[in-house]
Amino acid sequence: MAKIESSLPLNDVTVVSFPEPDAPVELNAFAARAAAQYKDDFITPRMLSGIWRGVEFVLLTLLGLALFVGYVGVSTHLWESYVVLSLVGAALGVLAINLADGYEISVLKGRAAQLWRIAIAWGLTLCFLTVGLFFLFNDAAYSRFWMGSWFVGGVVFLSIGRLALRAKIRRWLRNGRMERRAIIVGGGRGAESLIRSLEGQPDSDIRICGIFDDRDDRRSPPIVAGYPKLGNISELVEFARRTRIDMLIVTLPLSAEQRVLSLLKRLWVLPLDIRLSAHSAELRFRPRTYSFVGDVPLIDVFDRPLADWDWIAKRVFDLVFASLAIVLLSPVFLLTALAVKLDSKGPVIFRQKRHGFNNHIVDVFKFRSLYAEMSDPLARQIVTKGDKRVTRVGRFIRKTSLDELPQLFNVLRGDLSLVGPRPHAVHAISSGNEAFVAIVDGYFGRHKVKPGVTGWAQIKGWRGEIDQPDKLQKRFEHDLYYIENWSLLLDLYILAMTPISLLRTKSAY
Repeated sequence: MAKIESSLPLNDVTVVSFPEPDAPVELNAFAARAAAQYKDDFITPRMLSGIWRGVEFVLLTLLGLALFVGYVGVSTHLWESYVVLSLVGAALGVLAINLADGYEISVLKGRAAQLWRIAIAWGLTLCFLTVGLFFLFNDAAYSRFWMGSWFVGGVVFLSIGRLALRAKIRRWLRNGRMERRAIIVGGGRGAESLIRSLEGQPDSDIRICGIFDDRDDRRSPPIVAGYPKLGNISELVEFARRTRIDMLIVTLPLSAEQRVLSLLKRLWVLPLDIRLSAHSAELRFRPRTYSFVGDVPLIDVFDRPLADWDWIAKRVFDLVFASLAIVLLSPVFLLTALAVKLDSKGPVIFRQKRHGFNNHIVDVFKFRSLYAEMSDPLARQIVTKGDKRVTRVGRFIRKTSLDELPQLFNVLRGDLSLVGPRPHAVHAISSGNEAFVAIVDGYFGRHKVKPGVTGWAQIKGWRGEIDQPDKLQKRFEHDLYYIENWSLLLDLYILAMTPISLLRTKSAY
């Protein structure tokens, strides 16, 4: 049985097991209408702040280069120095603005009078740069007009950009495009107290999207602090899978340890930040245990994997390497497709329904390896050694994993990632006719990130037929390890080791 140490600091060590996930449920009409309102993507303040740093770095760099070309001219022997100064000055300017809290959302959306922070930070940057040039290169004559124009132009363009961004932010705030969307888990006085505290924070970016609670209306009112109760915890899981929600905040008292843990067992499979409300708790933990919304403390329990910039970095990684792989392997694609077509009748590409990110169903592409009339798009019967449904070419491409190559196009579509837990079929079963979700508790926890064409479990030898429960258990444990320890370097290592791991074909039929 899969185990995990809970990060909930109620005891020194609290070990909980993961039960089988909730079966899909139908949302009530009220919750379904609410879910439809939160299907659109949103921009988190952290994401916006990072993007704007990049925008201002590019703006200051281009401004410095444009002034150099227009006034100094590229014929000077110091042209390389001016290029370097433009890059270094822009980077230092962004750093100085950051140190002045110029990228805090309260400043970005605040009054125009706060632009003095930007002017001072940019001015100090160029003063520092000028002093550095004097001491390091006092024999070189750099244009004072260029430096002065860069300062004035920088202040003007940064101010114009921020005024435009300020108007955009306020529009996003009005229509709900920039926020952290939160669901309150648990009603009653605890939820009401938390909601009042969050609403009292002047710079809160939390938007409460509803309340879910298993208790009846007598113990948990249908409306708390103006927010409706949308359903029970089973409906919450379905709601979170239909919408773009960022965070769950559990408002149950920490003294109700068993009930809190019971909730976390059901909610941990969701790719969301999960927090415990601590603003009214008498217990006090180490400061690093908490995150804050304004002055409201929350206890961090689970963090969403691949949030914000991590997600963007992984997506760019996928697009670059998948595109490169398709180009380099195009001869292999053509030869494999030709072999499949000549070997047996039927389509070359086979589509199979598999579980994707957050348990959504995706169509995964494969080269067909079974006879067309025996194809099994729902994988109700696992392929075993000597399976008569497999074609002659199919045996070879399955053993070498060439049948998986079309999944590179799934990566470009955004259904899969290059690296991640392998996407198992919707009705995947073991050789003993047991469903995967029945073999491993918390099985859907591996869907908190996009599934991958290859993965940590695969390069460690856990691929192929599941003829023993321990094999699926090991695959699951390796998938969780990957999710918890993800980095671009780990993805690169897995990609590099994948061709070597394919030499071990003992379990692939």
